[in-house]
Amino acid sequence: MASRIISRIHHKTSALFVCDIQEKFRPITVYYPEIIEVARRMIGASHSLGMHIVATEQYPKGLGPTVSELELKKFNIPVFDKTKFSMCIPEVMETLPKENESVILVGIMAQVCVLQSAMDLMEQGKDVHVIVDAVSAGNMVERKYAFEALKEAGAKLRTSESVIYELLKGSGHPNFKAVQSFIKTSAPDSGLMDL
Repeated sequence: MASRIISRIHHKTSALFVCDIQEKFRPITVYYPEIIEVARRMIGASHSLGMHIVATEQYPKGLGPTVSELELKKFNIPVFDKTKFSMCIPEVMETLPKENESVILVGIMAQVCVLQSAMDLMEQGKDVHVIVDAVSAGNMVERKYAFEALKEAGAKLRTSESVIYELLKGSGHPNFKAVQSFIKTSAPDSGLMDL
């Protein structure tokens, strides 16, 4: 009988990583408005649940700041500049609470920074959940094969709604009402059925 790996997430031991959702990528990323909206929902829900959230910007001098729609300052989310593709730079990793077991990952580009961040996190023993409706690339081919590589490497491919409900565990959660506003309407179509 094959063994099963059950990978559950809990808001007290999970962190949200927001990878390089920057202005200069807006015109060259497929489904960018939808990715931004789903990332915004993940940030709001994670913040409402008191989760650790961190963001990075890839070479912001050339690629610009994080898109304003994510309102990182409003949520006091630290943003770290990087030139390495992975988010796993020392400054980011030092912010993780000791009890952290899981990382929920949103951002771009799927085939570069998201993929390399996920691989580095898994090498460090983290359980990685990639939010497929909040991750994109310059084209659907790169996106599709990045998702395949992530899955083969051991990352869990999840939707935003599925993860938010799992973090809540039930309507009895004390923050259910605050989080409910982020899942009242379905996430926008981000082309996943075209993969």
